[in-house]
Amino acid sequence: MIRIPVTALLFVSLATVPLTAQDPEITPPQPRQEKAIFDFEEGDRVVLLGNTVFEREQRYGSFEPRLALAVGDAKITVRNLAWSADTVFGHARSYFGPPEEGLQRLTGHLDLLKPSVVMLCYGSELAFEKLGGLPDFLTGYRTLLELIRKHAPGARIVIVSPPPLETLPPPLPDQTDANKSLSSFRDALRKFAASQNAWFIDLFELMGGVPKPAATAKPLTENGVHYTREGYDKLASKLIEGLGLTTPALAPAELEPLRREVIAKDELFFNRWRPQNETYLFGFRKHEQGQNAKEIPMFDPLIDQADQRIHNAKTALRESKKRL
Repeated sequence: MIRIPVTALLFVSLATVPLTAQDPEITPPQPRQEKAIFDFEEGDRVVLLGNTVFEREQRYGSFEPRLALAVGDAKITVRNLAWSADTVFGHARSYFGPPEEGLQRLTGHLDLLKPSVVMLCYGSELAFEKLGGLPDFLTGYRTLLELIRKHAPGARIVIVSPPPLETLPPPLPDQTDANKSLSSFRDALRKFAASQNAWFIDLFELMGGVPKPAATAKPLTENGVHYTREGYDKLASKLIEGLGLTTPALAPAELEPLRREVIAKDELFFNRWRPQNETYLFGFRKHEQGQNAKEIPMFDPLIDQADQRIHNAKTALRESKKRL
């Protein structure tokens, strides 16, 4: 059988079509702009790393339920390693030693969790420190990413810009200048993320950017800085949007059983990785209570069971929506 090249057939077919002066100009089809989507995979282990913005998420359980629903049938796990007031240098994690001690502690947690996705949100302090410290900050961020990639090989990185601050009525301060600093910082962070081959979420712009709208009847923050339950619900929805994903429209009551399971799991995990008596268990006073350190890994099967309850609650919710 003689095979005619496709290009030849195309040439012949075009040659048989007469073109006249009246024929409209032929415009080649334009490529469709596809929405960028961060691809989650079955079994992904997601770690949240950052400062107060991410740490307080575990109080409200807003993000993980929405993420679980957005990834469909895939079963993923989320662990919150964020630490209030932490920096890319590890200051808050260091306890009694230098920042390097904090990064050493983080190394141990990365070795324990073996994340496949790491979402980071750092830099809120630059709203008040201005941008003079930006070069050192980016150097520290680069070092932090190198540490993550060394101890979590192949992990996909998501860099999240800090959200804007909120201007509330006096005596709380006007945050306009602080937001301008965050806007400039966001621009630098976007370029940094691109240089690191990392996914970037512009949470600053997604949450309203600058200038910040006038305060509403129900603010999203407690004091202009720390977000409320309603604030975290919006933060979570915008993070999902920033990943290119969507969550089914749900009433708060429909989401509540899943949210409760997430909060219960987060509490178990917090006690696993950050026990209140850590100095007695692992630190310089372990000679007093160190024999009890063996109990800490006993949280692991409880956390695994909590993960399964989260997945079951998600599955039940999705099935109920299908029947409607």
